[in-house]
Amino acid sequence: MSAAGPVAARAGWGGRVRRYRAELDAAQKPGDGVPAYTRWVNRRGARLVAALAAASGLTPNAVSALSFLLSALGMVVLLVCRPAAWVGLPVAVLLALGYLFDSADGQVSRVTHAASRTGEWIDHVADAFRSPAIHLSLAVTTVLHSGRPWFALVAVVHAWVTSGQFLSQILAEQFVRAAGRKQTRGGTLRSIVLLPTDPGTLCWSFLLYGLGAPFRVVYTLLAVIALAHSMLSLTRRYRDLRALDAAAREG
Repeated sequence: MSAAGPVAARAGWGGRVRRYRAELDAAQKPGDGVPAYTRWVNRRGARLVAALAAASGLTPNAVSALSFLLSALGMVVLLVCRPAAWVGLPVAVLLALGYLFDSADGQVSRVTHAASRTGEWIDHVADAFRSPAIHLSLAVTTVLHSGRPWFALVAVVHAWVTSGQFLSQILAEQFVRAAGRKQTRGGTLRSIVLLPTDPGTLCWSFLLYGLGAPFRVVYTLLAVIALAHSMLSLTRRYRDLRALDAAAREG
């Protein structure tokens, strides 16, 4: 291969990255009401990850697999390591990277025109396993290493709330979309108010894991907020779906 060959290859790859990044920047979903970290940090970072992945030939399912693997590694570190000041850093980074790649797989499918029902199913199923598993891993490691059953119970309740809220959100969005209605999410203020419920906030809260009491206080507060938010969200979605049912009967 001539000296120009590798240079041209690198230029071609870089050009694809820039092209994919520009396409994704121009085709973003509205961020109104989306929790702040997801809206302004995770989605923007995911666009770069998606452009790099697409330019490298990775499929959306491969990015989903990497996302799940990164999250799983974070949970393994949490389970096998006794609480120490350094442990929270790799746990938080791995969980945050898992969430970043989770936001990127759909963008890879969008920019490569590889969207499929199978890919969407894989994405949702992975999320359904991963989200409560983070809290259950914390519950297990608490019992193994800390001997605080009350805090393990907080983590179990947080897992339960997370699982139910995820199912509620997915089903309600599908029903509303099938009825031809638009999602009403609110604006910038709502994004800021919902920051404590953001998965990214949960991921980075593990930076405090090795500090003991500060982490337990922050995590318990996030669990209480998640429970309160879920109760409000379930009530609102129930009313919305009842209104859809009434409109369908009248139609």
